[in-house]
Amino acid sequence: MSLDRTTAPEIRQIEHFSIPEPERYVLRNGIPVNIMQVGDEDVIRFDLLMKGGQWNQEQPLQAMFTNRMLREGTRLLTSAQIAERLDYYGAWLDLSSSVNYGFITLYSLGKHFPRTVEVVASMVKEPVFPEKELSVIVNANKQQFRVNARRVDVMARKRLNRALFGSTHPLGRYAELDDYDHITRDALVRFYRTYYHSANCSMYVSGKVTPEILRCIEQHFGETSWGESSHTATFEQYLPDTENCRRLFVEKDDALQSSLKMGAFSLPQQHPDYLKLRVLVTLFGGYFGSRLMSNIREEKGYTYGIGAGLVNYPGIGVLGISTEAANEYIEPIITEVFKEMDRLCSEKVSSEELEMVRNYMLGDMCRSYEGAFSLSDAWIFIETTGLANDFFERSLEAIREVSTDEILSLAQKHFCKENLIAVVAGKKV
Repeated sequence: MSLDRTTAPEIRQIEHFSIPEPERYVLRNGIPVNIMQVGDEDVIRFDLLMKGGQWNQEQPLQAMFTNRMLREGTRLLTSAQIAERLDYYGAWLDLSSSVNYGFITLYSLGKHFPRTVEVVASMVKEPVFPEKELSVIVNANKQQFRVNARRVDVMARKRLNRALFGSTHPLGRYAELDDYDHITRDALVRFYRTYYHSANCSMYVSGKVTPEILRCIEQHFGETSWGESSHTATFEQYLPDTENCRRLFVEKDDALQSSLKMGAFSLPQQHPDYLKLRVLVTLFGGYFGSRLMSNIREEKGYTYGIGAGLVNYPGIGVLGISTEAANEYIEPIITEVFKEMDRLCSEKVSSEELEMVRNYMLGDMCRSYEGAFSLSDAWIFIETTGLANDFFERSLEAIREVSTDEILSLAQKHFCKENLIAVVAGKKV
């Protein structure tokens, strides 16, 4: 049978798509565990989530360094011993923190999990925050801060968030260089004692999860309560203090090109219009064939890439637009962004264009949630954002059902170019 290579294959709608929910149970000390039993390979991912992040810290960098220092020494293990043991068993450890959570993630072969999770348990339950290692880590991060602080994209992003939220809001308050000098062991111990305990965490385990894996988790984390505090992370409400100016400039004399960041407040994820608004924003600037890319990259050649997306924070959302380009093209790019917003507010999109976006978004959902580890990411996302378990089903339904009339109506309701704050970081032309 010969193939006719002159005819493109037919595009077919996805007929069935579902994201399986994890099996859930509770350890004896009350810690909830979520199990994604997927795959035949002897590989395990173990996630420990601690409620408490940037939103809860007393001073800049406190949450990040508390999390980062867990691997630098415990009551039983030095930092070198931790690294050697994990390396010996082929495990990989990732420590990170966000606005409202700290994350400890272990990737391990299942047959070695009893030994690798023992190391993680020691890190989480009995860290010592050694002064020498803290000094080394702080100095290394200071150097990285100096490098990043001179990048135009970082300059523009920070200035935009300060303009949107205000410098006293957790989302507009950024660390400065001298904040690194104020990080002390005592500050990290205080944050650890407040938020790192068994009443303030949850767990996810994914891959080939055997009874032995679960027994090890119970043994190391679930038999008794651990930690020194019964404090549970709360999120104080802060009102944004938005600047009135709609155009801001951050000068960098030696910049070869400028960074443009534009942003305005948008819908939170819980809003009834949010899921269909995502389709509009994807059409506008969320994939390679979007309006912004087709106009500003493909037709005008002003930039290699430009994108738009909805950035989600606790209780609030931001419509963000971002690109980098030669200094002389920044003003024409802003003009074209406004033009594309006006077009979406005044002209109905074609059925063909909407269908293309629909197929892209459905395909992206399938790619994003096809394995055990990505399924863990999906349900961690649900927990950390406080969304309902049917979020993915409702997302799929919104993508399938949104119409060209609704796209026009959503643009008219939620696209207001007068609300956009544009920040340019670069060299004055």
